[in-house]
Amino acid sequence: MKFYNRTKELKKLHQIEILSKNSAKMSVIVGRRRIGKTSLIRHAYDKQIYLFVSKKSEALLCEEFITIISNELDVKIHGKFFKFAKLFEYLLELATQKHFTLVIDEFQEFLSINNTIYSDMQNLWDTYKEKAKMNLVLSGSIYSLMKKIFEDKKEPLFNRADMKIHLKAFKVSTLQTILQDNYPSFSNEDLLSLYTLTGGVAKYVELFVTFKAFTLEAQLNLIFEDNSLFLDEGKNLLIEEFGKEYTTYFSILALIASGKTARSEMENILEKDIGGYLDRLDKEYSIIKKVKPIFAKEGGRILKYEIIDNFFSFWFRFIYKNRSAVEIENYEYVKQIVKSEYSTYSGKFLEKYFIEKLKDSHQFSQIGTYWEKGNKNEIDIVAVNDINKTILIVEVKLNPKKISLEKLKDKSVKLVQKFPNYLIEFKGFSINQL
Repeated sequence: MKFYNRTKELKKLHQIEILSKNSAKMSVIVGRRRIGKTSLIRHAYDKQIYLFVSKKSEALLCEEFITIISNELDVKIHGKFFKFAKLFEYLLELATQKHFTLVIDEFQEFLSINNTIYSDMQNLWDTYKEKAKMNLVLSGSIYSLMKKIFEDKKEPLFNRADMKIHLKAFKVSTLQTILQDNYPSFSNEDLLSLYTLTGGVAKYVELFVTFKAFTLEAQLNLIFEDNSLFLDEGKNLLIEEFGKEYTTYFSILALIASGKTARSEMENILEKDIGGYLDRLDKEYSIIKKVKPIFAKEGGRILKYEIIDNFFSFWFRFIYKNRSAVEIENYEYVKQIVKSEYSTYSGKFLEKYFIEKLKDSHQFSQIGTYWEKGNKNEIDIVAVNDINKTILIVEVKLNPKKISLEKLKDKSVKLVQKFPNYLIEFKGFSINQL
């Protein structure tokens, strides 16, 4: 699959690269695995020293890195390096004579190899920064650890980065372009299934394109097959994030994915206080987010939780929940469950899709959902333009025949009363509007 989007990120990386020709600059790129960080980095620079921090001893890493550095910079390195700090100092010294880009991928892995590396790097960086001509790019996929390394005031590399990029999934407009390029006859249903199952995560989109899985049927066949990357994906990506308590985190995420989105609901089922877990999933891991009714008061207690990543939502709803069937390779059974629940399940992603589209239009000052106490009078989308004093109130249904603007108006009575001077527009969005 060809390289798509990332125009803003490439522009930022090129700007920093130019500035690094005068004095060393540090860029940090974070984002979940499979999101396309490495592809972005490789696309951004014609020439670079790319070092991947794998889980091995520091001495073996240095031996591997020396070979790469020698080849990329065409230099002969005499002697051996057993400590990364010494090798980093050598590179900074070299950068006083010539400009180059140094990429260190999975940078957070140094924590488990030698956690003094960061303080050593900080001292060296502060010493050489003004005279070295290095474009240093540090990339990592364990969000909580990368956040700690660069945003915790107690950490040595705090406030050292000149630029940070939090790489996110492809937007819906990019998914549409990808389908137009690779499957011009795609339907609205195909676009929705691609968005629902991948959420725009680059690696998953690439796999679907590579294997020409453009319909829901083809996508499910690719997901539920022997040796499929997707089957263990949630476990592989999140166990390292969560550590020993991963079972509690997985249970919470499975409940949210199945529609138990209120803290009280989850605590009744799990029979334990999960406030701390929810806070960490939100603030530390950025896997879930709090959703409050639009216009809710600051500090209001009416809220729900939502999994941010579409694929994680799918994985916990269908793969993790049915892991016994997956373990015995009864993939047809799980596919039947997905198909039977898909129309209801994909409905919430249709809402999410339209919210993204409205955000991308840059026509509104606030966009959100609305409900009243006791989950009454739920409204799928409310979009406000405070300059023009207009409010768009939307009901979203897969089937356009199920949309009732009269019922929508009835549910909106209390909401509309709060904005007497605003022009109110009621609309119905369905699969036809994709």
